[in-house]
Amino acid sequence: MKLMVLPADGIGPEIVAAAETVLAAADPKFGLKLDLEHEVVGFESLEKHGITLRPEILERAKTFDGVILGTQSHADYPPPAEGGVNISASFRVGLDLYANVRPARTREGLGLGKPGLDLVIMREATEGFYPDRNCFKGWGEVMLSPDMAISTRKITRHCCDRIARRGFELAQRRSKKVTAVHKANSFHMTDGLFLECVDIVAKEFPDVEVEDILVDAMTAHLVRHPERFDVIVTTNFYGDIISDLASELSGSLGLAGSMMAGDDLCAAQAQHGSAPDIAGQNIANPVSMILSVAMLLDWGAKRYERPELAEAAAAIEAAVDAALLDDAVRTPDLGGNGSTTVFAAAVAERLEG
Repeated sequence: MKLMVLPADGIGPEIVAAAETVLAAADPKFGLKLDLEHEVVGFESLEKHGITLRPEILERAKTFDGVILGTQSHADYPPPAEGGVNISASFRVGLDLYANVRPARTREGLGLGKPGLDLVIMREATEGFYPDRNCFKGWGEVMLSPDMAISTRKITRHCCDRIARRGFELAQRRSKKVTAVHKANSFHMTDGLFLECVDIVAKEFPDVEVEDILVDAMTAHLVRHPERFDVIVTTNFYGDIISDLASELSGSLGLAGSMMAGDDLCAAQAQHGSAPDIAGQNIANPVSMILSVAMLLDWGAKRYERPELAEAAAAIEAAVDAALLDDAVRTPDLGGNGSTTVFAAAVAERLEG
C-alpha cells in the first residue's frame, strides 16, 4: 500500500511519527508491503514555497493508495490569496473525499466517558455551510457592506444520496440503526432535501432502523443517552459539531480516529487540532492519529480486497486499547506518565508480541 505522508503543523509531525512507528511494527507482521513517501504542507510549505498546499501535491495524491495527513493550524494561516490554503478542505473537495467518518467509543478501564457509547458519525464533507467549498469559483460568503455579511449554503441530491448510502451500508455491518440529524423545521428546502434523500435510500435497506432528530435536540440526546445511537448521518456543519461532542463524551477528543474517504482514495486525519502550545514537547496524545491510520488500513482492505490490511487495523486498535490501560505509557492528558514516543513504542511492542 503506497501512502503519502504529510506531517503538517503543531503536534502533527509528532503524532504522525508515532503512527509511523506503529505501522513499522505492523508491516512485516501482516505483510502489508507499505511504501511511505513524505511531502511538506502547512507552515513548512508556506515558508519554502509561499503556499500551504502546492497544487502538485494534491494532484500527486491521486496516484497513492492513501494519505496520512497531520494536524493543521488553519486559524493561523494567512488569507488564501497570500498562500494560506485550507489543506483539509482542499483534499475533501479536490479529491472528492466526501465521507468524513468519525467513530466515538467509550473504552473500559479508563474511567473516562459515558458508559455504552459506541457510535459512528458519517459526515458529508464537500458542501454545506462551508464557504470555501460550495462554489465552482470564488467563495460562498460575501460582505455587502461594512455592516452586512451573507453566507450561502449548498446542498445537493448527489452528495446527500451518497453519504446516506455509506451510512446505511455501515449500519448493516454494525447494529442496524441510522439516525439522520437535520434542522428541517427551519431549513425547509436544504435539510428537507437531505431528509428526502435519506428516506429514499432507507427503502433499499429494510433491515436497518431509521429515525431523524433535530440537531439541537440531538445534542441533548447525545449527552443524556449516547448508548442509543449507532450510525449518525448528517450534513457537513452539524457533523463537525456533534462529532466533537461525541468524542468528548467518549472520554477525549484525542481518543477518536477519523478518516476522509471517497470512492477511490482515503486520508487518515486525527479528529483534533494542531495544539501548537505543546508542539515539540513529546507529550501529545497520538491515539487519534494511530486509530485514524488503522481506519485507513481497514478502508484499504475493502477497496483493494486485501484482508491482511483489515487484520492489521483490528490488531492496531486492540493494541491501542491495551496500551491505554497502562499508566506508565498513557500521555499526561489522559492521566498517565508516558509520552508520545513511549505510547507509540508500547503499541508497537504489543503488535510485535
